Amino acid sequence: MRTHFFLGLVLIFSFGSLWAQTATDLVAVNAKLKGGTLQLMEESVKLITDRALYDNQPYFINDKQLAFSAADEKGNHDIIIYSFSSGKFVNLTQTRDFNEFSPKTTDCGLYVSSITVEPTGKQRLWLYPNNFGEPELLYDDIEPVGYYAWYDNKAALFVLGSPNKLVYPYSREEVHTIASNVGRSIHRKPKTAIISYIDKSDVQDTPQGKSYAIKGFDIDKRSYHDFGRTIPGAEDMLWIGKDLILMGSGNELYIRKASQQTWKLSGQINLPSHSTLTRLAYSEKLKKLVVVMDRK
Repeated sequence: MRTHFFLGLVLIFSFGSLWAQTATDLVAVNAKLKGGTLQLMEESVKLITDRALYDNQPYFINDKQLAFSAADEKGNHDIIIYSFSSGKFVNLTQTRDFNEFSPKTTDCGLYVSSITVEPTGKQRLWLYPNNFGEPELLYDDIEPVGYYAWYDNKAALFVLGSPNKLVYPYSREEVHTIASNVGRSIHRKPKTAIISYIDKSDVQDTPQGKSYAIKGFDIDKRSYHDFGRTIPGAEDMLWIGKDLILMGSGNELYIRKASQQTWKLSGQINLPSHSTLTRLAYSEKLKKLVVVMDRK
């Protein structure tokens, strides 16, 4: 398996058991932090992708580029890089038998990581070098992996099972289970050693839907933290800075401090062709928020 870069939008993408294949697009909006909230410039809403296929799982790999997973008409998935400065797309991967999801940058900055579905059906974490070298398999004995977050050049891994569990490999000999029955939103709390996650064992039923506990595990201290609850009916969150949590509900975005309980409306994404916000990515330097929305 070899990585390639191709000019233009070449979307070549079978998919694993964790990813629902709905038609989704990436939407960008200008946004800036001010007074403990994220102000959306709603007039700046712009579609990054506009296809009746799967464009999802956005992640800013640097101050200018966004990585995401995309599908073609045959159901193959690859990692695509979008440049905000040029407005162009390139393939990070173009693999016929391997399918890539959930791109992130490693702590060292030398790789883009991806959950890769291999021809055998295994879902494991792979590293794709920035210097166009051969990709490398990480944690060959931990699978099937669905989602993850980096800390100290190791990845906290969401492992699919009954129930799903979140683990952290302190070493090859010590793979520590942080929690069971976790959601897909796994993030490092910025500038800390805390990996946050959605605890689906701690649930409250509300008229608007289920609300789950947001919790965190300090990798260094091995201690647990509580960060309140999700918006009812939603499970995708994002840290904005060290202390703010952002979530979407319908076409609305809400924000609150991790130490508080009350969600405040941050703004709306109004597109006649789209509904339902899910995954989120934010670049403070670019002042850009990217959201995933379902096509109507």
